[in-house]
Amino acid sequence: MKPIKKKGQMEAEISNAMVQFEKEYMGRGPIETKTYIMDDMILVRLNGVLTHAEQQLAKNPTGTELIKKIRANLLEQARALLIETIEKIVPVKVVSLHTDISTKTGERVIIFTLMENLEQQLSNHFS
Repeated sequence: MKPIKKKGQMEAEISNAMVQFEKEYMGRGPIETKTYIMDDMILVRLNGVLTHAEQQLAKNPTGTELIKKIRANLLEQARALLIETIEKIVPVKVVSLHTDISTKTGERVIIFTLMENLEQQLSNHFS
């Protein structure tokens, strides 16, 4: 059994892991990353993830659609890796992963749904 870490420590570790993933797998790290553990979900906000080429593509609807499709496809191929990464940090299983990217703001949101209420477990453990 993994030792229970504090909520802030887990959020920081997840943010760091997501930055590393973006750098290694997507080719560019975000400018800012923030992670929130809420009930049975982990919400990760990554700002500044678009490359300069993607920013140029995003200036028209066809380019926007292309960016979304490519990014969704890349993330889908890395789904198992991302889930494994999260499960190394938190003491509960990941049930699903959802994501979207804004081509206007350059922000990507990733939501991991968990099998159990992690926030409540942490609250009970550290209260």
